[in-house]
Amino acid sequence: MSKVIIEKYAVIGNPIEHSKSPIIHGMFAQQTDDAMSYDTILGPLDEFVETVKKFQQEGGKGLNVTVPFKEQAWELADELSKYAQRAGAVNTLVFKDDGSIFGANTDGIGLIRDFKVNHKVSLTDKRILLMGAGGAGKGVVQPLMEESPACLVIANRTPERATALAAEFNDLGDITGGSFNDLRDQGRFDIIINATAASLQGIMPPLPESCLYEESVCYDMMYGGRPTSFEYWSEDNGASLVLNGLGMLVEQAAESYAIWRGRMPETKPVLDSLLVTW
Repeated sequence: MSKVIIEKYAVIGNPIEHSKSPIIHGMFAQQTDDAMSYDTILGPLDEFVETVKKFQQEGGKGLNVTVPFKEQAWELADELSKYAQRAGAVNTLVFKDDGSIFGANTDGIGLIRDFKVNHKVSLTDKRILLMGAGGAGKGVVQPLMEESPACLVIANRTPERATALAAEFNDLGDITGGSFNDLRDQGRFDIIINATAASLQGIMPPLPESCLYEESVCYDMMYGGRPTSFEYWSEDNGASLVLNGLGMLVEQAAESYAIWRGRMPETKPVLDSLLVTW
């Protein structure tokens, strides 16, 4: 009887103990009957590259990368997907047989799929507000613009970062960036996306109530065991639909899995299972 080879995968971040990725990928592996393991790695803040290389040398086949290492992963990769190349951030690493490293960013794909497939929300011709110009925000700008929104406005506490991010992608359509104060003159938005981590800390970004109306859809890319401050704010101000990033997490994980294993797992049973145990 031939020995079954269990291929090694993991997610690296700091902190990492809260990650649901091992559960998600474990369910994907059961679906596809794949012989693989998936663990968490607490990456030392000043030893990311060394930790990744050690995992690779020990036979690891791929890594998911989360906060705060996505930009370092982008620098480490020898080859990049089209989304990763422009985003300047990588959340999926593939270790090739020749020793080279391929980097992809599946965050934006996961976000779009959660909107369109799981919640039947169209982004076409919508006025979209993206809060946050860091790695999480950068990773979703191109996929959002590929949905042909009416406009995308990026707001950030440091407005220069939002302006720079908008300029970086303005070849894709109507994108502007600035401060939260600037939003008072921007009118109402159909879709408001929070790409900052502030709400997980109980801090609400300084978003004017005038940005939201009864048809607005509010989406927090973060997720936790209870609603974030942005979710509470959105509900209190009458948003038509309030969503968190759990669906995005599952969908981006499925895209990573497909890159590694060559087949796309079903996401609905995994998401349903997580919602039951949430």
